[in-house]
This record gives sequence, C-alpha cells and structure tokens, in this order.
Amino acid sequence: MSHTPENPGPGTQPGTTRIVAGETGKPKRKRTLEIALVAGLVLLIGAGAAVASSLSRSPETAPAAAAADAGPATELKLGYFGNITHAPALVGVNKGFIANDLGATKLSTQVFNAGPAAIEALNAGAIDATYIGPNPAINSYVKSNGQSISIIAGATSGGAQLVVKPGINSAADLKGKTLASPQLGGTQDVALRAWLGKQGFKTSTDGSGDVSINPTENAQTLKLFQDGKLDGAWLPEPWASRLVLQAGAKVLVDEKDLWEKGEFVTTVLIVNKTFAAEHPATVQALLKGHVESVDWLNAAPAAEKATVLNDGLKAAAGKALPADVIDRSLKNIVFTTDPLAGTYKKLLQDGVDAGTTKQADINGIFDLTALNSVLGESAAGKKISAEGLGKE
Repeated sequence: MSHTPENPGPGTQPGTTRIVAGETGKPKRKRTLEIALVAGLVLLIGAGAAVASSLSRSPETAPAAAAADAGPATELKLGYFGNITHAPALVGVNKGFIANDLGATKLSTQVFNAGPAAIEALNAGAIDATYIGPNPAINSYVKSNGQSISIIAGATSGGAQLVVKPGINSAADLKGKTLASPQLGGTQDVALRAWLGKQGFKTSTDGSGDVSINPTENAQTLKLFQDGKLDGAWLPEPWASRLVLQAGAKVLVDEKDLWEKGEFVTTVLIVNKTFAAEHPATVQALLKGHVESVDWLNAAPAAEKATVLNDGLKAAAGKALPADVIDRSLKNIVFTTDPLAGTYKKLLQDGVDAGTTKQADINGIFDLTALNSVLGESAAGKKISAEGLGKE
C-alpha cells in the first residue's frame, strides 16, 4: 500500500496501488497474514449468519457500538475504482481535497476493479473506507448481520448500461449469448442478472444458464469484445462508453430507464463501522473532502473537469481517456451526496433474485449523521434522508 506524506498540499496525490479482483496491494511477505485475516473473517461472518435468524439485531450488537472515540486516526486507508462513476474519489484525491481536510491524518489509497474485492479488503483491515457500488455494500451488511459497514454518503447516480454487438436488437436475441460484468456480486453484475430474470432467462453464478455471464475485469472485457469473444456487457462508465465508441457496441439497456425518475445509485462511500466509532473526526474530515469534490464536479467547466478526471484516471488505471469517451460518460452521470436510500429495498431484492445475497432486514445500513453535519455547515445544506434505514 502506498502512503502519502504528512499534510500534502493542494494537488498532491497519494501514492496509489492498483488492485483487481483476487489481488492485494500488500507486498508478498504480508499476503499470508492477509489471507488468514480474510479467512478468519469469512468464518466469523458465516457464524454470524447462522445465528442471525435466532437473534434480534439492535445497534448494541455491533462491536462498533462499544468502541471508544480514540481521536483522529494516524492514517486513513481509502479505496476507489478507476472509473468515471468514481469521479468524486478521482477528484478528491487528485486535487487534494480529501488529504487537505484530513489534516495530520495520512491518506493512503488502493484502486480496485470491482466492489467484492474492495469489500474483502475492507473486512480484512487493508482499507478503512471505500467508494463502492451499493450491492456489495448491502451484501457485506447482510452477511455480517449489520456489523461490518455503514453507508455514509452517496457519490454518483446513473452511468451504467448493457452494451451489445450490433446484431443484437432485443432481449430475446440474448439467448445462448455470453455477457460480461465487472465481478460476481458487484452492482452491475446484480443489475444484469436481475434484468435477465425479468426477461424470462435463467442464469447461474457458475456461468451456466440461458445466458452465460462471465465476470471479467473491465479492461479485459473491452479486449474480449473487440476480439469477438463476448456478445455484450453491463458496465459502469467509462467502460460502457469505451465499448460503444472504441469497439462498435450499441446500447441495449440504459439502466436509468429501469428506475423511477431515472434515478439509481451507482457509487456510495462506506466506512468500516469499528473505524468510524473509533475515529469519528476522521470520518467527518473524509466527508468534508468528499462534499468538496462533488461540489467541484457540479461547478467546474467541462474542459477543466475532463483534464482533472483524466489525471486521476492516469494515476488510478494507468491510462487517460479520449475526449469523446469522457464527454459521453459524463452525460450519463449525476454527482450527488444523496445515496438515494429509497432505492435500497429494490437493490436488495435484485440481489436476492440474482442469487448473490439473501433476504434480510437492512435497517441501520445508513449513518448519514456526519454527512448532514458537514452539509449543514453551508447555507445551501439540505438534510439527506436515510428513508427509515438508518441514522440521519
């Protein structure tokens, strides 16, 4: 994991480690310990899930409830993806908003390909907070009986599409085809499986069924599609735009058409519950930088925005994007601190239908108190609602 200097100035970017599914940013000598930590966590989560039906959950059952405020953390380890849907993270890191607001707390970062890998790192203690899609956050909360994470803010809405070969003109044409998603159990993976189920297709997490779904790292999806080895993919931006503009794909489903008012959450900011309880001032500082990033994205001129995002993508993913890809991606996305809590019961049900999570009570998944405190500091601050699913 890379570390930043103490108190980096404006524009100073923390060192970044790229992580894809199944990999870790730690040196090899530490991997054995991390694997053991993850394995232990899996056993712990399994035990918690086994007794969940016989125990009533209350806030007091979470270990974080008993944790004492230890003051600001020495270091905050933050995860995010090299995607335009994670633009608040790209901006917050690249322009120094987050590091500046953290003050003496050191910021270090890790870059992931998809949500389940980021959740694995969060649960293993390799990171403390991460930008992530809603479904992996829900799945972690459910598996841990509400003890693992809290959603503390929204980041983006929109920016996900099912793009396919030009010869595919309807859902019926997908029978027997092979599609990709970023990772099994990730937000786009769940959306794809749930949508196919509503079209009457059976799918399986092992890749079998009426339509084969192969979870694939995004850059590989682009190459496989260009090589004719994939028929389509449900992807976040900028990858949907890259397949359309660089590989000749067309849009079969724009996810916004599946949601009321076209609003659906793509990225949220979550934190480890124990870390949040021990270091509430650090979480509030993180949120202050996050709010500054969202505000900047909503106010910056298009050219400046594209430049900053490309700088962030270069650092996170190793490559900048053409102007037309950035432009198309941004047209599909809304940047907002509202996590759209009213959509989470449907998101949970989609995960159940997709076979990637189980039915559960997700009351308590949100803790928006620090966010609303930060927003309340400005005259334009508007309270964000948890829609009865947590604190606000």
